[in-house]
Amino acid sequence: MYCHPSETSFTAAVRDRALAGLHAAGHDVRVSDLYADGFVPELSAWERTNHLAPPETKPDIAEYAANLRWCEALVLVYPTWWAGQPAMLKGWIDRVWVAGVAYELPEGANRIRPRLHNIRRIVAITTHGSTKLVNALEGEGGKRIVTRSLRVLCSKRARTTWIALYNIDRSTDARRAAHLARVEQAMCELH
Repeated sequence: MYCHPSETSFTAAVRDRALAGLHAAGHDVRVSDLYADGFVPELSAWERTNHLAPPETKPDIAEYAANLRWCEALVLVYPTWWAGQPAMLKGWIDRVWVAGVAYELPEGANRIRPRLHNIRRIVAITTHGSTKLVNALEGEGGKRIVTRSLRVLCSKRARTTWIALYNIDRSTDARRAAHLARVEQAMCELH
């Protein structure tokens, strides 16, 4: 899953290196580019009212839902803006990680049951304009969404990997190159 509006961004370079590593390791890969796809991130009033309706009633998320049901590892490549995922990616979570796809809520139950048992690994690859310390002080909301909220809807043994370049606004070319190499190597070693 790739989320950035500019094809010339550093995040696009990160995506390309992640894909190079995944392909080198022999993984089957499906890429969704939310901006290029023209994904609509807004949760409509109908979707909110019908959030427990079957996903078949929501045809504009069908391909994204199919990809979630297909993958064993979910790799998210995006910049961190305002301490979290970009609105486009957050909208994808709101609209695609729904009943019938990511979870079910049986009649009379008061707790959801995970459905994405096929996903055993979630990797978040992101950049932050601020330092690790600033992010820690802010509570790392974006990291918590990945490592806590999304993970619990996957396999019980799902693991998360957080690959972040902090303080990118002040990073050197050498630090950026090292980050790109780290991303590619991590994807080569992804199990």
